Amino acid sequence: MFRGAQKVTLDAKGRMVLPTRVRDELTSLGEQRLVATVDRDQHLLIYPLKDWEVLQQQLLDLPNLNEEARWLQRLMVGYATDLELDGHGRVLLSAELREFAGLTRDAILFGQGNHLALWDEQRWKQACAAAITAGPRSSAPAGQLDSLRLSAGTRNAPPQDRDK
Repeated sequence: MFRGAQKVTLDAKGRMVLPTRVRDELTSLGEQRLVATVDRDQHLLIYPLKDWEVLQQQLLDLPNLNEEARWLQRLMVGYATDLELDGHGRVLLSAELREFAGLTRDAILFGQGNHLALWDEQRWKQACAAAITAGPRSSAPAGQLDSLRLSAGTRNAPPQDRDK
C-alpha cells in the first residue's frame, strides 16, 4: 500500500528517482513494472502494472456511448505509458505526460493506496489553495461521502456520544 508524500525532482531528461520506500513497496508486491497515465486534475497517476490492467479493463468496459466515459477512456487509456525502472531506481516520464501535468523540476509524489499521484509542486499548491476555499469543488453527488468519518468513535453513534 502506497502512502505518504515526498518531494521529488525531475532531471532535464524527465527522469525521476522513485523514493526508496516506493521501490521497497513494489518489491514486496513482486512488481517492478509501472504504468503512468493522466488524471483530469492535470497530474499523473502511476500504477503497478497488475493494478493498472484491472483499472484499464474497467475503463474499457464503460459504455462508450456515454460522453464522460469516452473522455476518461481517451485520457487515461490513451496516455497510459509503460515505465521502466532503471538500475538507479529512476523512471523516465515521457514529454507528453510531463506536458499534460505541467511537470517541471520540482514535484510531489503521493501514495494513494494502490497507486501514486505525481503533481508539479506549484500546481499542487494551487490545487490545495482552491480546495481549501469555501464551497464545493464539484456538483457531482457525494456518493458514500456521507458515511465517511475522519474521527474515532463508534461508527453509527450520534455525534454527541462519540467523545465519551
